[in-house]
Amino acid sequence: MEKRVAVVTGGGHGIGKAVADCFRRSGAKVYVIDKQPGDWFVGDVGDKDTLERFAKQVIENAGRVDYLIHNALPVMTGIDACTYEEFQYALSVGVTAPFYLTKLLVPYLSDDASIVNISSSRDRMSQPQTESYTAAKGGISALTHALAVSLAGKARVNSISPGWIHTGGETISEPDALQQPVGRVGKPEDIAEMVMFLCSEKAGFITGENICIDGGMTKLMIYHGENGWTYQE
Repeated sequence: MEKRVAVVTGGGHGIGKAVADCFRRSGAKVYVIDKQPGDWFVGDVGDKDTLERFAKQVIENAGRVDYLIHNALPVMTGIDACTYEEFQYALSVGVTAPFYLTKLLVPYLSDDASIVNISSSRDRMSQPQTESYTAAKGGISALTHALAVSLAGKARVNSISPGWIHTGGETISEPDALQQPVGRVGKPEDIAEMVMFLCSEKAGFITGENICIDGGMTKLMIYHGENGWTYQE
């Protein structure tokens, strides 16, 4: 990926940082936007003007984009407490921002560009009181196949749905680890490696696809009294 250009939203920490670091190690020039202070473009992707200023900086400095990774994290709040404004903001960060930043950068995408949207396994399953986040992640999963069709011949567009990815330093052990069919909680690097694959020539025949990386949790059937699970009211 020498001399290639990668753009990563929410790239200052967690999964986004792992992705940005992988691109850097591969020789790409990486442009990051994140709300947290750091040596990147500091700004809120939920704000239209901020996205326009960020896109302008990338275009002026790099002139093109080879890889576009939408990773910024929407807020998670539920129907009991979530306000109209909070729900709208979650959609702005999780769905509108990926759409609009892609729109701004489409004229500058290279011929073999790759776009990867970070969704969540919550696009297909839920916990109570998570409506804002879940709706945003469901939206970006659907946006993925729509963009893949609209940008056919211009860019491949795929999404990844991570399960439990632990971004802290400590080790997550039993029983949280053992409930995952693979026997451990995920790491940011698990997602970053798939991003790199989807951006590579090896994934040249893959577009419009959503890949769930969750240690098998969404495939585990849960019944009371089986597999160590007990229902409690």
